[in-house]
Amino acid sequence: MKIESIENFLIGNAYVVRINTDNGISGIGQTACWGYPTAVQSIVEVYRSYLIGQDPLRIEHHWQNLYIMAPFRGTTIMGAVSAIDIALHDIKGKYFEVPVWDLLGGNVRDKIRLHLLSGGNTPELNFKAAKSAVEEGFTAIKFDPMPSGYQDMAQSRLIQTAVDITAAAREAGGPDLDLIIELHRKLTPMVALELADALKPFHVLFLEDPIQIDSISTQAHIASKSSMPFGNGERFVSIWEFRELLEQGGPQYVRPDIGLAGGLSHCKKIAAIAESYNCAVVTHNFLGPLITAASLHLDASIPNFVTQEYTKQDEADENLVYKTCYKREGGYISIPQKPGLGVELDDSLITNHTFEALKELPPLRMDGSVANSV
Repeated sequence: MKIESIENFLIGNAYVVRINTDNGISGIGQTACWGYPTAVQSIVEVYRSYLIGQDPLRIEHHWQNLYIMAPFRGTTIMGAVSAIDIALHDIKGKYFEVPVWDLLGGNVRDKIRLHLLSGGNTPELNFKAAKSAVEEGFTAIKFDPMPSGYQDMAQSRLIQTAVDITAAAREAGGPDLDLIIELHRKLTPMVALELADALKPFHVLFLEDPIQIDSISTQAHIASKSSMPFGNGERFVSIWEFRELLEQGGPQYVRPDIGLAGGLSHCKKIAAIAESYNCAVVTHNFLGPLITAASLHLDASIPNFVTQEYTKQDEADENLVYKTCYKREGGYISIPQKPGLGVELDDSLITNHTFEALKELPPLRMDGSVANSV
């Protein structure tokens, strides 16, 4: 069996690759480099000349070739490697007629716990969102308690507002609902520590990405300075970044994204490194059913998994272009049973999705300077 052709698709705001073999088996993968999907597509085009004619089953060998091919690293490179790696696992699962999780060592659980992307920017709205999630069967939610205009708030007002919004979710969900606090890299280190102290009474599962990701050392330092659990890593791309973060004292949860951190091959290694530090894995994804499907296979195969990020946008009509074999039941998804990833593209619907790259400009402060965000 050889790789015969590679197809590129820009669907909505996503880049998807489909790798076709000469015996009729195809595999699909997606990048989570959502800021620059066309750049990822360009890199896959560079990889095309290497991949055509190769045996698709030699996944680790191809991973190493693509990663080391040129002396450059970074998010777009790893976004391309990730998409290809996911697609090759899809092919291999179909070839051996097993779900991808079976290729990763078999399942250690039968269903995957989800945390719902939820929330509202007032206590009232956050109360309603948390209550609705519980009624629907979710046992964990994630929300951002930073209100609109956070960048110009006095520190005391900012912290009090975040506390009020978090308190509303705790009141609505009670003690059986895990709360994950997403901060989207908006704070300085000292404000982050003050906020962590203020949120301790609500026993949140963890505080995610309070500061910008540029310094691994500073992220680790914050985690080591607080008894509040922290989660980091959704923008990390390699085992080396995760290892350095954990070596330096934090966090308690790592957040690899399969579409960015090297695909299934690399994220399995990241999970193992985290396990050696008694650190749990909370897989990141908000980009739709294809990366959700790939994530489910990793989640099923690692012992230190806790919960999978999930958005109900996965279930929207716009995502019918992805034909999935799995179905959410309350706050869980049973592990896929079909060979490969268990998701296919509906080619008849692809043309309905005009490509529109996501653009998230950071907010400006009242003085005109750029505030931390995204």
